[in-house]
Amino acid sequence: MSELPADGDAADRSAAEVPLTTGALARRLGVAPTTLRSWERRYGIGPAVRAEGRHRRWTSRDVALLEAMCRLTSSGVPPAEAARKAKATAGSHTESTHRAPGASRAPGALPLGDVRQECRGLARAAVRLDAPAVERQLADAVGRYGVVVAWQEVMVPTLHAVGRKWASSGDRYVEVEHLLSWHVSTALRRRTPLPELPELELPERQPDSSPVVLACVPGEQHTLPIEALNAALGELGLPTRMFGAAVPAEALTEAVRRLGPAAVVLWAQARSTASAPLARHLADLRWGVRGARRRPSVVLAGPGWSGTSARGALRPATLTDAVDLLSGAYGASLA
Repeated sequence: MSELPADGDAADRSAAEVPLTTGALARRLGVAPTTLRSWERRYGIGPAVRAEGRHRRWTSRDVALLEAMCRLTSSGVPPAEAARKAKATAGSHTESTHRAPGASRAPGALPLGDVRQECRGLARAAVRLDAPAVERQLADAVGRYGVVVAWQEVMVPTLHAVGRKWASSGDRYVEVEHLLSWHVSTALRRRTPLPELPELELPERQPDSSPVVLACVPGEQHTLPIEALNAALGELGLPTRMFGAAVPAEALTEAVRRLGPAAVVLWAQARSTASAPLARHLADLRWGVRGARRRPSVVLAGPGWSGTSARGALRPATLTDAVDLLSGAYGASLA
C-alpha cells in the first residue's frame, strides 16, 4: 500500500487542528457535555479558543488534556487529582478558573462510601457511559482478584451505588445501570471456561462428573449473582449448567431428571418469587438404579429466600460460602 502524498498529510494535519464544539468533543471522549462543563468550572480545564459570543471551541491541545483526564478518572484517580496530573502531563495553558476541590458534588457522582479505588473508577466510567473503560476495568478487576473478590468488592458496591442513584433521581441513570449490568455479565461470562471433564479429579462418590445446575426460579429475572457463581465455579474447573432467568418449574424438573446434578442452585431476588414447594419438589427427585438411587442437594441463594425453609435445603450467605459449599462436593478448595 502506497503512502499518502505530502499534500494529503498536510490536509490531515490541518483538519486535526479544526477546533471542536463541546458536543463533538463529548461524543469523541464518550462523556456527557455537562461533564466537560463541570470539569472546566471546577478544575480550570477549559477550551483555549472561544468563537464569537461565548461558544466553546476545543483545540487538539485541549483534547489531549481531556483524554488524559478521562484515562486517570477511569482508573480511579479522584477528579481534582486527575486534573492536576493531566495539566502537568499535557503542559496545559488554560485559564485558572479552578474551584476548591469538594466545593460541590460533580453532577452524576455516585454514593459509593468507603470502597476500593477500583469502584470509583468503574462508577465514573459507567456514569460517562464509557463502555470501553467499563469493560477494561472489569476485566482488570477479575484478572487481578479473581471472580469472588471482584464480584463482592468491586462489582456489587458499584451496582448498588447505581441502584441507589436511580432510586433517588426520579428514574434517571437507568441507562447507566443497564450499561454497567451488561458489561458485568460480559466480564463474568468471559471468565467462565468450559470445564474439561476428563481432567477433573472427583472423589469416588461423584464418578460421573455430575454438574451443578444454576437457575432463577420462575418469575425471577435477576441473573447476575448466579452468573458470578457460575464463573467462580468455572475458575475451579467444576462442571455447571446455567439456565438463566425465570426457568419454568416443569422445564427445571426435566433438566434435573436428565442431568442428575450434584446440586441445584435456585436464585430468588424477591420473596414474591421464592417457592418453597419447588425447592422441596426438586430435593425429592431420585434417579439411578435401585439400591443406589441419588438425589441433588438443593441450594437456596438470594435474599428472596429469607424466612423460607425447605427440608434439607442449604442457605449460603455469600458468594464465598456458596463456592466453598459446592466445591466441597468435588473435593476442591477455593483459591
